[in-house]
Amino acid sequence: MPGTNLTREEAQQRAKLLTVDSYEIDLDLSGAQEGGTFRSVTTVRFESAEHGAHTFIDLVAPAVHQVVLNGKSLDVAAVFRDARIELAHLHEGPNELKVVADCSYTNTGEGLHRFVDPVDEQAYLYTQFEVPDARRVFASFEQPDLKATFQFTVKAPAGWTVISNSPTPEPKDDLWVFEPTPRISTYITALIAGPYHSVHSSYEKDGQSVPLGIYCRPSLAEFLDADEIFAVTRQGFDWFQEKFDYAYPFAKYDQLFVPEFNAGAMENAGAVTIRDQYVFRSKVTDAAYEVRAETILHELAHMWFGDLVTMEWWNDLWLNESFATYTSIACQAYAPGSKWPHAWTTFANSMKTWAYRQDQLPSTHPIMAEIRDLDDVLVNFDGITYAKGASVLKQLVAYVGMDEFFKGVQAYFKAHAFGNTRLSDLLGALEETSGRDLKTWSKAWLETAGINILRPEITTDENGVITSFAVRQEAPALPAGAKGEPTLRPHRIAIGFYDVTDGKLVRVERIELDIAAAELTPVDQLAGKRRPAVVLLNDDDLTYAKVRLDEESLANVTQRLGDFTESLPRALCWASAWDMVRDGELPTQAYLDLVLSGIGKESDIGVVQSLHRQVKLALDLYAAPERRDTALARWTEATLAHLRTAEPGSDHQLAWARAFAATARTPQQLDLLTGLLEGSESIEGLAVDTELRWAFVERLAATGVYDEAEIAAEHERDRTAAGERHAATARAARPTEEAKAEAWASVVESDKLPNAVQEAVIGGFVQTDQRELLAPYTERFFASVKEVWDTRSHEIAQQIAVGLYPSLQVSQATLDTTDAWLESARPNAALRRLISESRAGVERALRARSADAAAS
Repeated sequence: MPGTNLTREEAQQRAKLLTVDSYEIDLDLSGAQEGGTFRSVTTVRFESAEHGAHTFIDLVAPAVHQVVLNGKSLDVAAVFRDARIELAHLHEGPNELKVVADCSYTNTGEGLHRFVDPVDEQAYLYTQFEVPDARRVFASFEQPDLKATFQFTVKAPAGWTVISNSPTPEPKDDLWVFEPTPRISTYITALIAGPYHSVHSSYEKDGQSVPLGIYCRPSLAEFLDADEIFAVTRQGFDWFQEKFDYAYPFAKYDQLFVPEFNAGAMENAGAVTIRDQYVFRSKVTDAAYEVRAETILHELAHMWFGDLVTMEWWNDLWLNESFATYTSIACQAYAPGSKWPHAWTTFANSMKTWAYRQDQLPSTHPIMAEIRDLDDVLVNFDGITYAKGASVLKQLVAYVGMDEFFKGVQAYFKAHAFGNTRLSDLLGALEETSGRDLKTWSKAWLETAGINILRPEITTDENGVITSFAVRQEAPALPAGAKGEPTLRPHRIAIGFYDVTDGKLVRVERIELDIAAAELTPVDQLAGKRRPAVVLLNDDDLTYAKVRLDEESLANVTQRLGDFTESLPRALCWASAWDMVRDGELPTQAYLDLVLSGIGKESDIGVVQSLHRQVKLALDLYAAPERRDTALARWTEATLAHLRTAEPGSDHQLAWARAFAATARTPQQLDLLTGLLEGSESIEGLAVDTELRWAFVERLAATGVYDEAEIAAEHERDRTAAGERHAATARAARPTEEAKAEAWASVVESDKLPNAVQEAVIGGFVQTDQRELLAPYTERFFASVKEVWDTRSHEIAQQIAVGLYPSLQVSQATLDTTDAWLESARPNAALRRLISESRAGVERALRARSADAAAS
């Protein structure tokens, strides 16, 4: 619908005209158990700057029954079209609008999502409004800078609980009347309703008392580790309130683990929704707990940055997300008593590799992106908005100093509480506290696209004493199709010297300095020092850049990567090696050698699991085809060997079990999976629990060992929503034409699957060792993807466009087919971006394969 795509210009015009005071929203959810539609009554009070002006309010609804503006009923057929209600002849000053509509429950994770738990057959509801989906539940001026107060009244089925941004009231006759919120944006309002299980506590400090709640479905209650979640939450309250010098701004703080959630979590004010996969049903590694804790802290940080102070328009979305990411990692790394003081290792290992990958796609864009309309922002929740932005903020903190950074943030919150801001507001506050001119920094880092490469240039005399040292900076050409020019930037970096001591690589010297926005920066203070075994640029990971090792350091790292005593330099070297593979500078076979030589000494479980994923990806996509099977066999044998020798019951054992399950291929290996499932085989300490069982079942299905009977039997053991998703994955994974056709039809030719089940089917459909079976679907994908995009909701369409693109068909023919489709189909900017990104993945794989073949 044309009206659903609000433009920036329209939003600016509406913001100049209107000041929104309040919403009263009355929802009748009493029929939620049956689904369908619900009655939505919205009363909005707002002021107009002009007499006789006209504007519009947003609403996505199958039926609108009544529109009353300033006491006058309007002709609904005349004013409601394209998801907008036209409002003409406004009064100067106060206006009142009432809209009565029927709105729809969804199964896409957008608007008011409805889920029925197969365990108790009860319905569970939650809202997800970012970016523009409050309008699916109530009439709203759907843009972040038209803040207002929101007062919800909800009629719910008997026995239900209703949670919103304000404290939960006592219901009367199943009617829940909430107090008005503070002034907030539409996209962070929330309603969660159903027979949810809950645990309650409070945060108490220095006379402050904030009620805390944790919610999940009753079928997950036995797995809810509420004490652990409360502990992380309290750590965040302590650290953020100290660093921000601003008390938590809302009346309570609830965290709700909800089903079929598209993202990791959402920062609704005082009512954070989190994907309920974070309620762990089975044993997981500490890396999973660390990621969950980061998510909890990320959303808590948003209560200040995003909810208390909100961006004016979506071009500053990066600042919301980057700030929350940076501060959540910093809290994990620095807060007293944190379980994850190595959090910057995880950041370097996961978030920054995401950023580097995103920044080398044809869709790369400045951190401060040009957001022309809602279509632009919907595909902009990417590695630049989150990970590159957070990396640059980390560098900014190193540049201005941490104390000065947080002093500026404190001034910013006090000046703009419950208001809207632009980037310049924050930078101005930081300039005040740091004394640094940030305009040049901002232009280089926030307004340009692309990545830099830093290389050391070292000369030594015959005694190994450094005679000259410089850092060379490169700005590679941007990918074809990307906008902008390569940019050299100022960097704040540390340089670490590492030598071998008692068989370990230990840092013996570190200097910190500014690198100029130039090709070469001499580092004279290192002249005259003895050259160490390893010279590591960007030690401590202060800046955002691809880093290369000099020849001697690379040779030593290749032999001794696992010997670093600290996890962060190891992670930086692993990341550099992975980047070299992706750039075709390091053959896939050499990368496999490197991983196999060093992974046994890697203590950081998050790094181990990343290496598992990266090796599998490299072998599947980047290895020369004639060498792939041999390399995969070698890797699979290694995963099994590590599984058998890992400490019984350890995180490493579980990680190796999953890595083995992902790639088992010989009859003997598949027999072992079957035996572990049936109990005829065992490995000391390995608990083959629910989630691990499904990992085994899915691999056995993908290899043709298991068929419908075995999948159905496993589903019978696990009659839960998660079991339903796993069974869908296993069925789609089977290596038969019939299984693929059935999976394809359920996703592409029907729109009945809920978002989470569709995602599961796509995950099973795409199997890396089924390329030939999947080859005919390339043509079918391009024949259907535009219609899917035009007729499905954004989340559903994006899953299909990205998930079913023929990424495994690594060939020039795939590139040519993609180019022909882009030329003929003329997709809109959002779909063009997604397809172009997937195309870039195939192009990169082709280059890496050529490099691997040449090395052989």
